[in-house]
Amino acid sequence: MRSKSGFAPYLALITAVFQVGLSQGAQRGQTFREPLDPFAYGLLLVGPLMIVLHRKFPISTAVVTFLATYVYVWGGYPYGGVFVAPIVMLFLLVLRRHRLVAWILAGITLAAFILYSWVTLQPQRGLFHDLAVSSFILLTMVAAELVRIARERRAQQQRAAEEESRRQASEERLTMAQELHDVLAHNISLIHVQASTALHLIDDNPEQARTALATIKTASKEVLGEMRSVLNVLREGAPRSPTAGLDRLDELIERSGLEVTLKRVGSRPLPPSVERAAYRIVQESLTNAARHAPGSAVTVRLEYCSSELVIRVTDTGATTPAVLSESGSGNGIPGMRERAAALGGTLVAGPSGGGFQVEARLPLPEETS
Repeated sequence: MRSKSGFAPYLALITAVFQVGLSQGAQRGQTFREPLDPFAYGLLLVGPLMIVLHRKFPISTAVVTFLATYVYVWGGYPYGGVFVAPIVMLFLLVLRRHRLVAWILAGITLAAFILYSWVTLQPQRGLFHDLAVSSFILLTMVAAELVRIARERRAQQQRAAEEESRRQASEERLTMAQELHDVLAHNISLIHVQASTALHLIDDNPEQARTALATIKTASKEVLGEMRSVLNVLREGAPRSPTAGLDRLDELIERSGLEVTLKRVGSRPLPPSVERAAYRIVQESLTNAARHAPGSAVTVRLEYCSSELVIRVTDTGATTPAVLSESGSGNGIPGMRERAAALGGTLVAGPSGGGFQVEARLPLPEETS
């Protein structure tokens, strides 16, 4: 019964066909009633006409429909089809938030029909007739209310689905913002470190300066590629896959400009979210080492346990002045800790011997056989 303005004429036409057709059929079986005449047909068409106008004038069209029904019944015309329009009107009133009007009209209709049977001394009058009429009107109202409840529940579910979609989109935007932050922070820091090294060595050691400039070229190309990969997620239909994974650690280590030893203990498939977080934690740890402990030896250890992935990044401490130790946003370690916490894991960072160590533990799902 959910009707938009474009559907109303079709609903009215269907109602008119049923009202007239059923009334003609009822006339054959109710010979004791008055035969249908032009006035009766006019009354039968009032309800369908009111359905067309109902959206614009909901209450007045409903009242006119029921008045036409009362006049038809009190005129002694055959029962049956004339009740189709009032039923449709009750449903429309309930579904369009005019429930009180619908219940009032239903009550008035019940009183009018019972009064009619007794005043006109109809042969079917009596307790059974009154109960039958009451039950029919009550069932009609209950059905209308059930349809209303079902429709409101569907609308609520749709709103919840839309809200969930908006929430997921917001989380994706936050993830992409974090990805962009990590990509830029690592590569710009690396470029800065290597540019400072090149400027310092360009006169005394041009070969080493050339190596630093080559690293800058590679890092700048890498940052453009990773930014393109992250931003492509914004495009409709783009695959939502991690922009970086542990299979690219060798490239990351090669670009870092540090002496890095990579150790892997065990092996197992990782969920994409853990894969991405682990890569970013190693990336940020190497960025911090390059910024605060230039010249140090760094060990990256990955332990693939049954229930967690353990990441340890340890450096031995700076061997040259840390010219960039005071630069940066200061969000590196908190950002890594947030990544670990988002997956239900932990991250601890602090001095270790003469250097610094970052240890992250990221939970893993049970392996399926």
